[in-house]
Amino acid sequence: VGGGAVGVTLARDLAPDATVTLYEADSVASGATGRAAGLCYDAFSDRRDARLAQRALSRFREAGALTDCPYVWLARATGEERDARRASEIREQAALMRDRGIDVTTLDGGELGERFPALVTDDVAVAAVAESAGYADPGRYTTAMADRAREHGVEIREDTPAEVTAGGNVATDGRVAEYDAVVVAAGAHTRAVVSAVAPIPVKPYRVQALVTDPVERDLPMVFDASGGYYLRPREGGILVGDGTLPEEQDPDDWVREADDWFRADATAYQERALGASWPDARSWAGLCTATPDGDPLVGELRSDVYVATGWQGHGFMRAPAIAERLAEQVLGEEWSAFAPTRFAGDESFEIVEGMDVERR
Repeated sequence: VGGGAVGVTLARDLAPDATVTLYEADSVASGATGRAAGLCYDAFSDRRDARLAQRALSRFREAGALTDCPYVWLARATGEERDARRASEIREQAALMRDRGIDVTTLDGGELGERFPALVTDDVAVAAVAESAGYADPGRYTTAMADRAREHGVEIREDTPAEVTAGGNVATDGRVAEYDAVVVAAGAHTRAVVSAVAPIPVKPYRVQALVTDPVERDLPMVFDASGGYYLRPREGGILVGDGTLPEEQDPDDWVREADDWFRADATAYQERALGASWPDARSWAGLCTATPDGDPLVGELRSDVYVATGWQGHGFMRAPAIAERLAEQVLGEEWSAFAPTRFAGDESFEIVEGMDVERR
């Protein structure tokens, strides 16, 4: 249940060994996946996250979906204690990543400016560069994977909202179908889809992005930890993202357009990062999902009912690897890295931004 990047990749991965039906309430890639930023990198200090990210990068490359591009995350010398702490964390994280075999380079502001002249780096305290990184078009990848799933016999039923019954079956418009296993990867709707089976602690929150008019700049992907924004090349322009509102949203009733304040902030972000700004060609909002500990919920929720949600903004970049491991679990292998049963399901917690140095 769910036609995003995880759902369609999982369907494709299961197809050689199972008869698969995929239910999507709207159309493939119409939900969070279609609004994702598409950044992909392996710059994680946690071993599980790093391994999954590396496998995801490999699978994206195998699918011909990845454009190689270095990923930079940096802290600026603002004089504030929090930014000094971020700079220290970046240095420590980069050293730890290198010890674990991740290709990461640490640079000061001058060195960063020499390597990437398009960036404003005179106030950069420290930057780390993940060399094995890139970006993908989330919608294009997901629709292509859906086509591959169909070629391998997967039946994809779009415009078909589905729920899981207390008995572990799938209910659609008054009809109930029985399956040996059900996997729900329905983004912000996952909690409602499995509510008859068990509660899960996820909260949807709103994020925003825009793409500028075409720009003649050679840019890496950048996350500015001091400013709390990110950018990357996209469609000949620059994708700028931030606009996070740490407030729980109704997954059926939320504002899909970007706010005026975010669009104004995005101009300031470009000026700070690039020394110039460009008009936006389009802008939008999307939903991310938070969990109590910042890690996703992936695996068996109850006998033969599985979930994959709670990505904290990192879902698309890990989708090929998560789908692969989840397919193996559905077919009988053990995997409990992010087991949803670690929570009772009724936890109270605050939404914390997933893209930050503290979460790396």
